[in-house]
Amino acid sequence: MSEVNKLGKATLKFDGKTIELPVFEGSEHEKAIDIRRLRKETGLITYDPGFVNTGSCQSEITYIDGEKGILRYRGYDINDLAEKCEFVEVAYLLVHGKLPGKKQHQIFSTHLNSHSMLHEDMRHFFDNYPDHAHPMATLSAMAVSLSSFYPELETSKKENIDIRVTRLLSKMRAAAAFSYKKSIGHPIVQPRHDLSYCENFLNMMFRTPVNGYEPDPVCVRALNKLLILHADHEQNCSASVVKMVGSSDANLYASISAGICALWGPLHGGANQHVIEMLERILKKDRGNVKKVIERAKDKNDSFRLMGVGHRVYKSYDPRAKVAKQMCTDVLDQMGVKDPLVDLAQELEEAVLADDYFKSRSLYPNIDFYTGLTYRAMGIPTNMFTVMFAIGRIPGWIAQWLEMKEDPDGRIGRPRQVYTGPTKRKVS
Repeated sequence: MSEVNKLGKATLKFDGKTIELPVFEGSEHEKAIDIRRLRKETGLITYDPGFVNTGSCQSEITYIDGEKGILRYRGYDINDLAEKCEFVEVAYLLVHGKLPGKKQHQIFSTHLNSHSMLHEDMRHFFDNYPDHAHPMATLSAMAVSLSSFYPELETSKKENIDIRVTRLLSKMRAAAAFSYKKSIGHPIVQPRHDLSYCENFLNMMFRTPVNGYEPDPVCVRALNKLLILHADHEQNCSASVVKMVGSSDANLYASISAGICALWGPLHGGANQHVIEMLERILKKDRGNVKKVIERAKDKNDSFRLMGVGHRVYKSYDPRAKVAKQMCTDVLDQMGVKDPLVDLAQELEEAVLADDYFKSRSLYPNIDFYTGLTYRAMGIPTNMFTVMFAIGRIPGWIAQWLEMKEDPDGRIGRPRQVYTGPTKRKVS
């Protein structure tokens, strides 16, 4: 962990007592007050629902400036990475802190292929899930089950990190594809040694004994970019859950499984699925009437919510959304796909960006607004969108988990509360 820049002290006065709290800043000049001694010296705690003003750690992985629309992994801009790198390279970057050289890339890719098959006994798990089971339920169960089949990976020794990372990435990819095949009653397709990470996933998803499927290079490039855009996003809900579970000394698989469950929620990773469902309803029920939709979104008495617009961190245009929008347009053009939902999304985005209601509240389209449309064009079904998010986010979760394990200031997660229930009572 890099040394922080100490800026001095902040003074807090309460109940006739004055204490000084250290102030420091990170490498991008984010300032923080160290309140670790606050309760001990004053009896006070901080009240911060959602922890939106609370820094839970120091981290070297991801930097976000929500006001300026900046997202960087290990110092690299997200646009640069999406344009010039493959997902496998970005996964290596997040875990190791540097992009792989040619030899490192080759070794990492070899590990991905070597560890891509699921244990045969795990394949039987899929037989007992109902066909209508959501793939996220299956994926989270598969993740935690890996600890039983590969217990040697529970160790946190640094020398085994590439094996652990590649096994998780490969086996979660296989579990995701297998869960999709199970849901449509198709036979499972095993990974191939001659295909890249993204080619393998598409092949496992769409090949059947009768269709002679070959991964489309357009879809392969798009999938690489989509997974890169999702690879990490600082201390978000699912990453915080992964670290909270890991702080109890639970193994990596249990922590990742918990992260998958957190990501499932419609306010987090499930949002891209809900964007598509929203657009479909607008097209069907409102006949594509964007003006009506905008008015409903602004009406505080209407329960309707405009999915894919606004973000907890970004108060300007989500930098990932810019990449996702351009990629969506490129993919549809290159594949010759015409989708009325894309036209509707673009019209809706223009209306949002032109409306003072949304601008005054810093509400802009986020990454979820266009990623689902791209997945849809690639033939990936709606209920798999959140699974795709999870596959992309796994290297970020692993990097965050490892950093938490090595943090000298790390402690088991245990937030405080302000109790507002009844005072002491007796049973009569």
